[in-house]
Formats: sequence, structure tokens, C-alpha cells
Amino acid sequence: MSQSAEKGKFPEAAGYVGFANLPNQVHRKSVKKGFEFTLMVVGESGLGKSTLINSLFLTDLYPERYIPGAAEKIERTVQIEASTVEIEERGVKLRLTVVDTPGYGDAINSQDCFKTIIQYIDNQFERYLHDESGLNRRHIVDNRVHCCFYFISPFGHGLKPLDVEFMKAIHSKVNIVPVIAKADTLTLKERDRLKRRILDEIAEHGIRIYQLPDADSDEDEEFKEQTRVLKASIPFAVIGSNQLIEVKGKKIRGRLYPWGVVEVENPEHNDFLKLRTMLVTHMQDLQEVTQDLHYENFRSERLKRAGRAVEEDVVDKDQILLQKEAEVSRYDISDFLSQLNGGNESGDVKSIVNRVSTGLAAGGGCVHKDPIKLLF
Repeated sequence: MSQSAEKGKFPEAAGYVGFANLPNQVHRKSVKKGFEFTLMVVGESGLGKSTLINSLFLTDLYPERYIPGAAEKIERTVQIEASTVEIEERGVKLRLTVVDTPGYGDAINSQDCFKTIIQYIDNQFERYLHDESGLNRRHIVDNRVHCCFYFISPFGHGLKPLDVEFMKAIHSKVNIVPVIAKADTLTLKERDRLKRRILDEIAEHGIRIYQLPDADSDEDEEFKEQTRVLKASIPFAVIGSNQLIEVKGKKIRGRLYPWGVVEVENPEHNDFLKLRTMLVTHMQDLQEVTQDLHYENFRSERLKRAGRAVEEDVVDKDQILLQKEAEVSRYDISDFLSQLNGGNESGDVKSIVNRVSTGLAAGGGCVHKDPIKLLF
């Protein structure tokens, strides 16, 4: 092998060590391993949740889905349906899990309809904690919910009581991204008014939604502007469609109305592109917030409960031992008194004390001031 080829493999530039290549190593390893992401969608039936998810990832997650009738929805309980699909784009693999919640908000009494959802989120945390604490931790599947799209109806005048209660119940467990569904039913002024109303109610009730991280000072101006626009667009008003419509010789995803076409991927018509950009560019941050904040809170609370259970168990054992010692002492004293009483268990302590005192006096000994102490 020639010296030039050797130098090509092992560069000897002055001041170059080689650790500047570490990001490339991490990139190659991450691409080879692939990525995992779990997205939960929650909202009332008929708000276009499934259509939006199919539009976001250009796939069909629900090819043979059964849609129940109105009579079935009355008594229907909330169900959890998790669909996993492998998506590959330019050599990068993404294992996407979409958790749908059919039946949410459909019943007449929706007081406890979100307990099933909270239990599912906690179960995924518990499962990850169990796998993390096991012996083999090399191939842990991360099914924790990293993001929750909460769909808000455009037909109301803000948040419903169910919306408030649900978001308050899960805001400490998952990253909430509020989404206004079917934005094509609103004019631009109505949309802006509804956005302000929702943000005011979220702040009023102390609900913590996912906050986009600020752009670093060394980022380029384009990324800083993109972050500013995304922050100003929350909650995202979106439209979903799986239909391809030909407009001016181009096929686009949209909805055809008598007065024109609403384009899904047109930022002037809705916030669909902004929502997808937020999800893709901040997917890693959503995972980190889940790991460092929500999961750590669950883990610390879980360990505290386990510690309290151990302490209570130790206290219970100590109390049991003390009770056993007291019982043993009581039985020993009873046997001793029975022997002093000449085997007559019906004799009382006073007669025994008198006999002891009389015996001591007859023997020329001194009568003890407290003969009871002589028994012990």
C-alpha cells in the first residue's frame, strides 16, 4: 500500500486529533438503530383525528377500521388502540406508534372517561421502569407516550369542562399539544379569536402544555424565525384530507367545496405544515422532556411509595415482635404464679403474697416491705 493511501486513511494534519468525527459516529449509529416515537391522539369522535394522522405521515394506519353507529356510542366506553408502523425515509427508519382513544367524550356521562387513558400512560411508564431495572437492558422497547395531540372542537367558544379536566389530569404525565380540528369551518377572524380564547383558558386553569424550546443564539436566523412562527401558531388549527385533487395541473391533498379548494399543505389555509414541522424538528426534544421530566417524576414517586411500603413493613414487624415478647412474658409469669399457688389455678395473688410473707417470718427472716417484688 502506498504512503499516500495510508495518509488518506489516517490523516496527519497538524493540530488534528480526530474527535471532531464523533458526531458522525453517533449519526451512523442512530441511523442504523432507528428511532422510536409514540404519539397519542385524544378527542371526540368526528373531529378528523385518524385523517390528520394519515395526512401527517402519508400512510394509512386504519385500513379496516369499524365506525360504530350513534346507538352504540351512547354506552361505549373508552378504548385504547395502538397501531405501530415502520416508516423509512432516505435510509432513516422510524418506528411510529399511534395510540388512538375511540369512545372518548361520546358517552352522556363523561366524568371518568379519561381514567383508562391515564392508566395506559402510567402502565407504559411502569413497563419501562421494570425493563430498565431488569438484567438485560440492551433491547428496551420504548412505548412511553412522547406527545399527545389533544383535538379541540371548532364548534364551541373555547374549552369544554371535559377538555379542562382531562388536560389538567395528564399535563404532568405527557407533552400536550392542543390542536383545533376542522379549521376549514372557521373564518380567519374566528380562528384567531378562538386561539386567543383557548390560550387564555389554558393559562386561567393552570394547564401546562408543551412549550417549544427557545432557539440558541448560535442558530441561523431562518431557524429562529421558524421557532417564533411555530410558537405564535399554538394551538394549531389544522385540516386533514386523504384525497388527491388536481389543481392547476398539480395533484394536492385537499378538500373540494363549491366555492373552491382548501389545500392541506398550504400555510395560508391552515397550520398543517406548521404542526408537522413542529413534530419533526422537535421530536428529539419531546422524547427528552418525556425522559427527563415526566418519566423521572413518575420514577421518583414510584420509588418513594416503595420506600414507604418497606418502612411500614419494618414497623409492623417490630410491633409484632414486641407483642410476641409481651405474650411470652405474660405466660412465664402465669406459670410462676401457678407454681407458687401449689397448682391451684383459682388462687389469687394476694394469698400467695401472704404465704410468702408468713414463710419468711416463720423462718426468722425479715418481711419485705413490698412482697410482690419477691415474685419477680
